[in-house]
Amino acid sequence: MKKFSILLALAALALAGCNGGNQENSGNPPTAQNGGSGNSPPAKDFTITVIAKSTTNPVFQYALAGAKAAAADLGPKNHTHIQIDWETPANEDGQVQAQNIDQAVDRHVDAILISCSDAAKVTGSINKAVDAGVPVMTFDSDAPDSKRFAFYGVDDEAAGAEVMDELAKQVKGLTNVAILSGNPNAPNLKKRVDGATTEAAKYPNIKLLAQPFYLEHETPDDASQVVTNAMSAHPEIQAWAMIGGWPLFAKSLLTELPSRHVKVVSVDALPAELAYVDAGIAPVLLAQPCYKWGYASVGIIVDHVLNKKEVPVINPMPLVPVTKANLGDWARTLKSWGADVDPKYLAMK
Repeated sequence: MKKFSILLALAALALAGCNGGNQENSGNPPTAQNGGSGNSPPAKDFTITVIAKSTTNPVFQYALAGAKAAAADLGPKNHTHIQIDWETPANEDGQVQAQNIDQAVDRHVDAILISCSDAAKVTGSINKAVDAGVPVMTFDSDAPDSKRFAFYGVDDEAAGAEVMDELAKQVKGLTNVAILSGNPNAPNLKKRVDGATTEAAKYPNIKLLAQPFYLEHETPDDASQVVTNAMSAHPEIQAWAMIGGWPLFAKSLLTELPSRHVKVVSVDALPAELAYVDAGIAPVLLAQPCYKWGYASVGIIVDHVLNKKEVPVINPMPLVPVTKANLGDWARTLKSWGADVDPKYLAMK
């Protein structure tokens, strides 16, 4: 028995030697020492400050939704917790935007994404941010003379030209056309006005009013009032080339424009504006996929800043013509962004 016990002890020692610390076979979880999956480092934080033009303009709410969706999609893929820091003024103010850039740098954010209300007022702060090690990207409205690393948005001169070209197709004979713009200091809107004005000269039947109409406040009520006042002062107006769709977010012009037999072509095609397409008042709206301002821009920032990839400086966003023929498809696209869309448009083929 004594000899048998000794043999058992020797066998146990031999078995332990064969398994020597093999945790995979021992049933114990992997540890940091063996580099198992339990050793994954915690996701790092990465904060992007987004500064749009104003919270009152609905297009930027969709940009915010897109930015948040991109953060949720791309964060886990890059083992990063991407946070969207929304620092947009209630109303357009380039000076406030500049202050928000400065404050974001003081908070040591990882990147800044901005739509510039006034390039002259924000360029200095953009450059200081970049010099401090915070990369800056622009969307919608650029600051081309700044140190921003990239821009995402439409070609604004081409957009203005496209508005006028579509309007020329919709009107018959000699037509008095007014141009509506927003903030006169916004660089993107200036370029759209230039594009529309240049394109109008190509059409002998288009007669432009001497000066565009501008908005002090880019809100639906203010914009529709500007249009109504302009048509009272200039009853000769027969069509509007709107390089931003601010008045069409309000319902008041649904009765005002048809009573004067006035046609509209405009940039933007958000839910409230679809009624103007349906009624035939705006035969064509040129939609900006503004959700992509956020989604695509966050993707570009992740590629450039996190993954150290080369990205194009100019990243164009084509406009999407919306007519009665594709109204249903566009309504469903808006719905996919989280928009509240009239069910009758969603039901259209």
